[in-house]
Amino acid sequence: MIQLLRARLVAASPGGQDVLIHAGPGAGKTLGALLAFRQLQGEGRLDRFVVFCHRSSIARQWVAAAGRLGLDLREWDAAGDPSPPAPGQGGLLLSYQAAALHRRRLEEELMGPLQKECWLAIADEVHHLGVDPLEPEATAWGHAFASLSGGAQLRLGLTGTPFRADNLGFCAARRIQVHDKDGPAERIIPDLCVEPRTLIAAGDVRPLEFRFQDGWVEHGRPEDGRQSETSPLSAEQRESWRARNLRRAIRPGDRGGIALRLLLQARRRLERVRLEHPGAGGLVVARDIGHAGRIAELLSQEGDRVHLVHSQDPEAANHLAAFRAGAGDWLVSIDMCAEGFDAPRLRVVAYLTTVVTRSRFVQAITRAVRMDGERADREAIPRQPSYVFAPADPLLISYARGWTMSEPYVIRPRPGEKPPGDVGAPASSLLLPLQALGDGAGRMLSVGGPVLPSFRRAGT
Repeated sequence: MIQLLRARLVAASPGGQDVLIHAGPGAGKTLGALLAFRQLQGEGRLDRFVVFCHRSSIARQWVAAAGRLGLDLREWDAAGDPSPPAPGQGGLLLSYQAAALHRRRLEEELMGPLQKECWLAIADEVHHLGVDPLEPEATAWGHAFASLSGGAQLRLGLTGTPFRADNLGFCAARRIQVHDKDGPAERIIPDLCVEPRTLIAAGDVRPLEFRFQDGWVEHGRPEDGRQSETSPLSAEQRESWRARNLRRAIRPGDRGGIALRLLLQARRRLERVRLEHPGAGGLVVARDIGHAGRIAELLSQEGDRVHLVHSQDPEAANHLAAFRAGAGDWLVSIDMCAEGFDAPRLRVVAYLTTVVTRSRFVQAITRAVRMDGERADREAIPRQPSYVFAPADPLLISYARGWTMSEPYVIRPRPGEKPPGDVGAPASSLLLPLQALGDGAGRMLSVGGPVLPSFRRAGT
């Protein structure tokens, strides 16, 4: 990462300030970005950095990681002093929400002074920063970041899932024009890619084993005199029926019993894992607060200690911290643990939600791949697996088959939209794709197993 960022600084080509890093949990994205800044600051190439992230729990991880490296990273407080730290003291941390809400103020009071210095903008989980010129309000986070980071010498995007479900591009990612069998499009390819399969082979993360609960889903109410129909969960090809099947399959009290059977199997698996990993815990990803509450109640009735967390719970952060420290058997959540949640004790994930986007599924299941130092010293390579339990939805099964590999994100023109590079296309920098640089640093790099462990040890 250091060589890549240095090459982009030296080249200083138009559009060359954007660098995209794709690596899953446990690859060292946070540590690598901070080490790169510290090195380049020592060389006199950068003065300070600004981190943008989307969750307070992730913000705390950034602050803690910076502190371990001797960097002063301060979280910006809208009610406090807006001025940046003195030169040489480190950087600032902004949430995507704060950047969008206070963009004008930040441009005037904070980003102005930064323009006199060479600085690095870091966007954590950058795929959240979608940009849609036709609907800027719908992608306010992306537009705020693009505006505030315009004066940065480098914009570094970090992500574990470099794609979106809405066919939009995102910030800090250069686009390449392609023409395939489906016509003209734009492709986002990371500048540096560390695939999960590489991390698994190196022993840096755990492999995952999947257990998909199949069954027949019954629709209709025979007791009301209505004719019922059954549909096979894993074999249903009709999209409307597939979605209906999943909605029924995740109901804990449904007569089909798919969710109940899945939870019971997940509980039994966690009990077996604890024979060799006594502190192991499990995560259930639920659909909504009511659904999560019913699942938590079922697990509690079985004698499990359960932490229920959701965005409307003022104690959610404390529950997450307690679980991470070893309290409780199960964590039941909706979306608070899909990204950035770091708990190496997680060994079992039950995915019981109707959200079937590839990014959400991959982010959720990879909560269970992290290793801690103590377990790493005890276990041989390849590491002992973690387990994922989910309804046998065809989409989820397809995502599971390819979760260890990186695939380019292809953005197709929307109906009525001109193809990329078409004559007469708007000249806005948000609409025209930036071409890949020819500096040799912009090609996709595959980091092998022998390289990554020494890189990670550099920060310890």
